[in-house]
Amino acid sequence: MAVPESDYWHALPESEVLSKVESSELGLSESQASERLQRDGYNRLNPASKRPWLLRFAQQFHNLLIYVLLVAAIVTSIVGHWVDTSVIIAVVVINALIGVVQEGKAEKALEAIRDMLSHQAMAKRDGSFNSINADELVLGDWVRLQPGDKVPADIRLFRTHNLQCDEALLTGESLPVDKHPGFVARELSLGDRTCMLYSGALITRGQGEGVVVATGEATELGRISALLKSVSTLITPLLRQLEQFARWLTVGILALALVMFVFGWVVREYGILDLFLAAVGLAVAAIPEGLPAIMTITLAIGVQHMARREAIIRRLPAVETLGSVTVICSDKTGTLTRNEMTARALVTRQHLIEITGSGYDLHGVVQSAAGIELELESEPWLGKLLRVGVLCNDTVMLPGAEGKAPQGDPMEAALMVLAYKSGLDVGLELQEWQRLDLIPFESQHRLMATLEHNHSGQRQISVKGAPESLLDLCTRQAIGEQTEPLNREYWEEQLELLACQGMRVLAVAHSEVSELVTSLHHEDLQQGLVFLGLIGFIDPPRSEAIHAVRLCQQAGISVKMITGDHLETAKAIGRMLGMSHCEAALSGSELEALSPEELQLKVQQVDIFARTSPEHKLRLVEALQAKGEVVAMTGDGVNDAPALKRADVGIAMGIKGTEVTKEAAEMVLTDDNFASIEHAIEQGRTVYDNLKKAILFILPTNGAQALSIMAAVVLGRQLPITPVQILWVNMVTAVTLALALAFEPSESKIMERPPRPAQEPLLSGFLLWRILLVSIILVSGTFGLFVWYRIEGAEIELARTVAVNTLVTFEIFYLFNARYFLQCSLSYQGFFENRYALLACGLLILLQLLFTYSLPMQQMFDTRPLDWVDWGRILIITSSVLWLVELEKALLRHFFKN
Repeated sequence: MAVPESDYWHALPESEVLSKVESSELGLSESQASERLQRDGYNRLNPASKRPWLLRFAQQFHNLLIYVLLVAAIVTSIVGHWVDTSVIIAVVVINALIGVVQEGKAEKALEAIRDMLSHQAMAKRDGSFNSINADELVLGDWVRLQPGDKVPADIRLFRTHNLQCDEALLTGESLPVDKHPGFVARELSLGDRTCMLYSGALITRGQGEGVVVATGEATELGRISALLKSVSTLITPLLRQLEQFARWLTVGILALALVMFVFGWVVREYGILDLFLAAVGLAVAAIPEGLPAIMTITLAIGVQHMARREAIIRRLPAVETLGSVTVICSDKTGTLTRNEMTARALVTRQHLIEITGSGYDLHGVVQSAAGIELELESEPWLGKLLRVGVLCNDTVMLPGAEGKAPQGDPMEAALMVLAYKSGLDVGLELQEWQRLDLIPFESQHRLMATLEHNHSGQRQISVKGAPESLLDLCTRQAIGEQTEPLNREYWEEQLELLACQGMRVLAVAHSEVSELVTSLHHEDLQQGLVFLGLIGFIDPPRSEAIHAVRLCQQAGISVKMITGDHLETAKAIGRMLGMSHCEAALSGSELEALSPEELQLKVQQVDIFARTSPEHKLRLVEALQAKGEVVAMTGDGVNDAPALKRADVGIAMGIKGTEVTKEAAEMVLTDDNFASIEHAIEQGRTVYDNLKKAILFILPTNGAQALSIMAAVVLGRQLPITPVQILWVNMVTAVTLALALAFEPSESKIMERPPRPAQEPLLSGFLLWRILLVSIILVSGTFGLFVWYRIEGAEIELARTVAVNTLVTFEIFYLFNARYFLQCSLSYQGFFENRYALLACGLLILLQLLFTYSLPMQQMFDTRPLDWVDWGRILIITSSVLWLVELEKALLRHFFKN
């Protein structure tokens, strides 16, 4: 697509625009359009290049953890354990398929953008308007738009009549924007370019005509599509840690096997075949075959818990990533706020009035600044002002519709709610005053006026609109039941105060007219209008969002508001939410002037960013990540998709979010509520805790098995556990005991901890110490009992059966230690709070009884039955891990306390 030399169409005079696109109000001829279509291409977004499915599938195996699993599969096949080989191969293949599916999701996001383009357009060709396919629009086409039309390309407006456009998908602006001809300042952000229409936006009211200045990839929507293609998805902290863990594990296993091989060959003079079998046994012992499955299941359980809290996870690793989030970049409208305009302030010449309540809930009061509730019976001037808001209004909201979104303009709905809160009988007022005529809202005059009469024959004009427009029309103002000359300076001062609080302001006025007046014209508004007052509106924060922001800040998580709304409105909402650094807010134009280095410094000092573009949002996310932050980003419009894809966790809105954002995100909020993000972060931290607990539980078993084999080689004894028996222990304990840890509830004060460092390894110093300690306890008991039985003359099969059951029973006792990192487990909660742990213990005991006494299992694993004396010795030895680890916890608690 050829792009004209200037992208600042909003800042150019109409004649210069037409000159640049080589067009006129007559439009193009069919031959001109055909020539330009050949030159520039169709008005569509080009699909991203796709890699072949098989190539994408093959690349999923390029991962060190996958290599370790494949080695484990080879080892298990060598020892003839084909069931375990099949399970491991299945895990690897399923993992690869999931990766391919997730890559397909990114491509769907781009396809969703292409689907947002209009399919038809009304263009002037050869001097007359015709409906054509929107993808055949070209630069210079003259286009007409009506209510309900989707804007088919980027258009510079030349004619408008009462035109409004919903640009939320591009700007995040919560209300439709008035559009009119006439160029504006070059530096204005997209949301303030009132003479432009952008592809994908929706016409909500009025008519407009203009010339196409960009098509296809050159449109704003096309730029976002290009951004989405270019943005790479970051690898999650968990996957980074798993890669690091896999490297350590691989190096450790190879090093141990080499040392044991050399020692056995040089010192013990073992044969090569015996040493090879011992090395295979060591590898089987050291590789935690069940760990990938446990991790996947733990993440999946976290997904289920989050779904019950209104958060749908689309990529499993995102569950854990939420637990390490340090910054949440949130949209304002509908996420932090209710997306329901609410009247909050009412100003008259004598009164400053507050209105309580929120959204479309009819509960609330109208009260003075001192908190005294105002009664309509004693304040007739208030009833007069509110009556104007009800009569000059096209929204119908019946009392039975309480709490439900009315159909109509949000500010008109807020006026209705205000009337109900004050005690005004809206139904009675609408019956008493019948509308005769109206002047609909027009962007040129920025007001709406109605003419009504009542049953007594009285007639009046009710007007509401922009304060500046009504102040120009009024010469007098109401003061109580009387009037006086208009004090414009007072109203402008009050208007500024309301604007500083982030409120959108409407003015109301009225006049009484003769019974001879039967129709309404703009001339009728030029005389006799009395200015009644100002009403301030705001989209208030959700009460649960205020609480959630506070909890996030307590948890060391910074909350930043990135919105397309106006700066003062964003700052006012930020103050209500209790956000830090509200006054040091930045607008999109100010942000654009900063260098990458300056932005990285500024982004940590500022929490509110307003009038932002897609590039701004992407730059903010990248700047935060450059400072080492783990970023969660929320969004609902197409303009949010690149930043969502780049963020560590992209969070899309499920109710008002576009399909583009949902496909680009890792998580979707089904209730569009910021509080659900806080719940998800808490669950993410719990999931990570449970993953660590699973590792803390599984690895000591592998360590004990590996050390047992090494001890046997060093002491010149037979292996206490065979490779096949090792695989049995690893798999049955993983699918029973380790799995029970995936259901662990959140530990106390989990949201009072600071976020963990993103670079923190999966195995911290504390975990390594605990794993080493428990491994030593387990190997001492298991190998010691094996050696004792052999010294007592027991056959090797019986001694190995005792060793296997000793190791498994050790793990049953250790499971209750592993439920808490430092908290004491010797309590009712420690033993009975997680019922899955008790079920897992019961199931494992049943499996071990089959392993020990079932004839087929005895033949498969070469085991022998045990008597009560054997079991008594095992229980006495294995219970030691419970007491020793609890003693270690007590010492650590004392150490950390002091």
